[in-house]
Amino acid sequence: MEWLSAIRTAIDYMEKHLTDDISAQDVAEQVFLSPFFLQRGFSLMTGYGIGEYIRNRRLYLAALDLQRTDEKVIDIALRYCYETPESFSKAFVRFHGATPTKVRDGAAVNVFLPMTIKLSIQGGHQMEYKITPMFPFKVIGFQKVFDNETAYAEIPKFWDEICEKYAANVYAGNAPANPYEQALMDNCIGEYGVCIDDIGGGKFRYLVAGKYTGGDVPEGMVVYEFPRSDWAVFDCIGPIPEALQSVNTRIFSEWLPGNPDYELCGNASVEWYDCVNGEKTDPDYHSAIWVPVKRKE
Repeated sequence: MEWLSAIRTAIDYMEKHLTDDISAQDVAEQVFLSPFFLQRGFSLMTGYGIGEYIRNRRLYLAALDLQRTDEKVIDIALRYCYETPESFSKAFVRFHGATPTKVRDGAAVNVFLPMTIKLSIQGGHQMEYKITPMFPFKVIGFQKVFDNETAYAEIPKFWDEICEKYAANVYAGNAPANPYEQALMDNCIGEYGVCIDDIGGGKFRYLVAGKYTGGDVPEGMVVYEFPRSDWAVFDCIGPIPEALQSVNTRIFSEWLPGNPDYELCGNASVEWYDCVNGEKTDPDYHSAIWVPVKRKE
């Protein structure tokens, strides 16, 4: 399915099921994409997470019901999948800035209409990428589970935590003091950031990782194997995270929509960081995004 068609189908499905208990997993199944890739693309193209879009639409429709009917607040809350009037009122006030009772009495509401997706043609500038076949390879790293909707804010904190806890000593030029520092040195952990969508529930695994070279795997660390696949490799030059985020946005908003040759496949992607040359804040720092793809039939 073409990327734009997938986003449109996802929106259509959500609009038809706003009174049903649906999740990002349910939406992703309708368009045959992993929840991780759909969440990422949807957020970059619309500015909203899937759960956020569903929640905002429900709260707007709930406000209209309050204005147009005499239904009880609890009945409206249950219709839009809130288990209690209290949880509904809390979300309602956060979104509209007024209680359900005040909205029923005429207070203004926050309008949130259904989205339409249109392709905007940008002139002149072509994205630089290459398709690279890769043999199976393994990565090893420190893992944490993240929520799709908060991952962009939380993942940098995870990197800081890992660097402070396991990298500071060896980066200072000292010998590894424990098996974790030894694994970090042996496998160049920090070269990859790996997103793996295989647990569902609107969450995914993220690894601060390196290419596994064999040997002991310290307790708490994980090894993940990528199958043989074709990867679209997008190079990025500039300070992190701004430059990498910009490229990521362009992949989902410019390269994937209507791409005549390739579509997403698999359930994982890789951020690559140059661990040898330069600092991540340098204006010419080199990084890349690797996305598994397959040629369209």
